[in-house]
Formats: sequence, C-alpha cells, structure tokens
Amino acid sequence: MKNSFLVILTLLGIQQINAQFTRRDSLQGGLRIERTSYDVKRYDLNITINPEQKSIKGFNEITFDVVIPTQKIQLDLFENMKVDSIVWNAKKLNYKRDNDAVFIDFPEKLASRSNHKLKFYYSGNPRIAKNAPWDGGFVFSKDKAGKDFIAVAVQGTGASLWYPVKDSQTDEPDNGASIKVAVPNGLMNVSNGRFLGSQDLKNGYTRWDWEVKNPINNYTITVNIADYVHIQDKMPDLDLDYYVLRENEAKAREHFMEVKPMMECFQTKFGRYPFWEDGYKLVETPYLGMEHQSAVAYGNKYKKGYMGFDLSGTGVGMFFDYITIHETGHEWFGNSITSMDIADMWIHEGFTTYSETVFIECIKGYDDAMKYINGQAKNVRNDKPIIGQYGVNNEGSGDMYYKGSLLLNTLRHIIGDDEKWWKMVYDYSETFKKKIITSDTVIDYFNKASGTDLTPVFRQYLYTNQLPIFIYKIKGDYLYYSWDNVNEDFNMPIDIGFEDKKIRLKPTLKEQKIKLKKLSKKSFQIYDNQFYVKIKEDN
Repeated sequence: MKNSFLVILTLLGIQQINAQFTRRDSLQGGLRIERTSYDVKRYDLNITINPEQKSIKGFNEITFDVVIPTQKIQLDLFENMKVDSIVWNAKKLNYKRDNDAVFIDFPEKLASRSNHKLKFYYSGNPRIAKNAPWDGGFVFSKDKAGKDFIAVAVQGTGASLWYPVKDSQTDEPDNGASIKVAVPNGLMNVSNGRFLGSQDLKNGYTRWDWEVKNPINNYTITVNIADYVHIQDKMPDLDLDYYVLRENEAKAREHFMEVKPMMECFQTKFGRYPFWEDGYKLVETPYLGMEHQSAVAYGNKYKKGYMGFDLSGTGVGMFFDYITIHETGHEWFGNSITSMDIADMWIHEGFTTYSETVFIECIKGYDDAMKYINGQAKNVRNDKPIIGQYGVNNEGSGDMYYKGSLLLNTLRHIIGDDEKWWKMVYDYSETFKKKIITSDTVIDYFNKASGTDLTPVFRQYLYTNQLPIFIYKIKGDYLYYSWDNVNEDFNMPIDIGFEDKKIRLKPTLKEQKIKLKKLSKKSFQIYDNQFYVKIKEDN
C-alpha cells in the first residue's frame, strides 16, 4: 500500500453513510475488515479478448500480504461477469457474491505478515460504454480499414467492470503488474508499462505481454486493441512511444511534436516523470481520452483544443491539444499522487486542470496563462461542494476541475511570491510521489510550506458552493470593503492596484475602509484575475 494502515482506519472511522446511497455503493466505496486486512503487492492479469463475441476469459493472479489475521477477504468483479473459480494453494475456495463484491473464504486463518497468491478465474461479456469515457465500459469499434479498434475506460465506474481486483483507490500493487492479453492475429494489444514481447498461441490468437514496475491505480490498468503502428521517440531521460492507427501515422508524427516541450515544462515544474521506468506512451483510442498510467489514452483526432474547441473561450486554448496536455498532467496528479477516496478527486482533477495553465505559462507566458485560467471560470457552476461523500464511491461537483484549478491560482497569489510558489508545487509533487493521500494531507502541506493558515480558504472553496463576494464602495477618498457569502473564519486577502502600487487588503465580514487620495473608479483596479471571487459594487 502507498498509504499507512492507520490512515485507512481513520478514513473508516469518519465514513458517513447516507440513505441516498445503496449497499452496492458502500461495498464499492467503503472500507471494512475484508478489505483492510490485506495489502495487494502485485497483479498478474492473463486474459483473452474475443472481439466477435465481445467477451473476456482468463484470470488475475493476485499476490498479497496479510496485515491483520483473517479468514475472509473482499475482491470485486461486476456481477454480470462470471466467477469461474478462485484457487489458492491448489485448492478451490468458497466465495459469496454480494452485488459486485466477492467475499472469499479461506479454509484456515491467514497469519499476519504472511504472503499469499490466489488465481481468480473469470469470464463473460463486460459492460459496453454508451458514451466513453464519461460512462465506464468497453468500446468495440472499427478503423477505416474495417479492423477491430477496441479500448476500455472505467474511472469512477470501477476497474472490477472487466477484471477481478480490490476495487479501491486505497490500495495499489506495490510491486507493479503484468498485463498479458491475447487478441486475434493481425491485431496488437497495448497496455501499461514496457512491452516484453508477443507469442503466437497457434489458435488464431497472439498474446501481447506488458510489465509495469511501479504501483498503479486499478482504474488506469488498460487494454487497447487495434492494427497499431509504433512510433518511437526519446528524451535524454525518458522513452516516448506512440501507438496510432495505421491510417494516422503521418498525422501523429507531426502532431505529437508538442510532447517534448510539454514534458520539459512538467518535469521542471513537477519533478521528473514519475513512471520513467515504465516509459511514456500515447495510445490512440476510439474515445476521447483517459489518464491510463504510462499508456495515456488519446482520442482527440489530432485537433488542437478540446475536440477543436477552446474550453476557456479565450482563444489561448487553441495552440495545444487539450487531451495530450491534460491527460499527461494526470501522470503526476492522479496516477502518482492519488486520492484515497474518490470524494477527494479534486486532488486529481484540480491539480491536473491547473497543469494546463502551467503549460501555457511555460510556453506563452504569464499573461496568456491568466487569460486562459480566468476564461475557464465561466464553466464553474457552484452547484454543490467539490468534496463528495466519503465511503460510498461518491464524487463531488464537477467543479473539481475548473474551480479546483482556480483555487490553486488563488493560493499562488495569496502567497504572492512566485519563486516560493513553484518550489511548493514542485516539493508537493515530490513529497507525495506514488502515495495515496487525503484533502487534509494537501491542506496540511500547503499550510506548512507557505507558513500561512490557508485552511479557511481551502474549506471555503472545497466544502461549500459559496463563491466569495468582494463588496466595495467609494465615498470621497475612502474605499469601503468587506467579504460576503463566506464562512465566518474566511481570512483571504485580496490585492488592489492604486497609482501604480499594489495594495493588499484583508477584508472580513465587517466593513472596513482605507483612505486613498483622489480615489475614483478609474484610479484603481481589483486583481480579480488572481483571486477567484465575485466583485460587487455597493452603491
């Protein structure tokens, strides 16, 4: 595990199970002794995918250490998939299914610190996505030549949609994984990590073997099946590989030229690519994209922006491919640094959305970066809190993307020292590299690194849907100002400009005033592009 067992117990203790959630939700999102009693060390997946039948058959060999003596553990596999058998020490184990949970009984109690392997054999037709990647499942499609073009995306839905796994973000296989996938001859499967080789099985199928050296999120383990062309490139400290449809090879060679400047930027700001041992891949998929670790799913059809549009509405977002930049940002934020519960998925999405702005600043400069990130504010709904409900597989508001990013931009300007800010971001990435954390971990880190109590700011933006309102009015030479729509302890400053000077105000719920000679609406400005707030003039 990338987390401590004590943290798991803490999360278990604070779970809130609400009547609106089902037993299935709590089984998938919760932590009980059948999950916390063991620590996954490795997955070895060996399957055959039949495109004509849209079926999977094979096994996952799961290596695990016992943390607390137990005779029963929980694994997960969607209930539409068949459990063929579960074998441990050459013995078939008894099990009981409850929704998507599979509770496995051992014939004896497993001792603490003991190491075990079991093989979970299964088969069936996995769920097919209606609109991947927004709903989980497989996509079975064809390329222009009529050959199979197949991929899977399961974030939020659960990796157990297509293979047996401990389907929880609290535990990743410390010793990596192998993914061996047999597909019809003439097709290739591309999965995570390094390619080890292929084997003709002499039955019309070829097996493609991949090996992951690093811990890996369950939902980022993937398969991608097509008649791929392999394009190789390299940076001094990183292998770059692109697997694209044969028909798109020429486009890809030109389009993916932005990968190197992106990697140079991200490695400068966030630290070395965290999975360099496994290399970096972009793999063309029949859906838009997904942050599959070391095998980033790419389906933006070689367009700039997001499917040819600029999500910021400013024009700045049209000089780069949104999917390449955003999904690669997830390698640091989501795949390396992982939230313990999907209620805290802003740790993935807020930081990754911010990485888009970071890339723009690296290439185009600060002004364009601020233009882009503030343009994204129009996408914020403030419908509900960014933080979801713990223990029931529940994400918070989709505002985790843009509002999460705007929160980070706000923190940068609260600190007001770019050298300090970028060091904090770099150190954050390095400190929690390949670890599983919570929102409290993030808040504690930024409090200590900044030397400032930022907790009220985090609480305002993450745990409420109330956008701070800066209220001001001008009377003579006096500027009157206050906060509204905030928690009582909200302590965020805001900067104004007056006569070529930047002045920091510290508003509260109680109105304050400052004297500024010859004050008028034209003589000062509010830096609301640096702080995510609403401005209201009180007449």
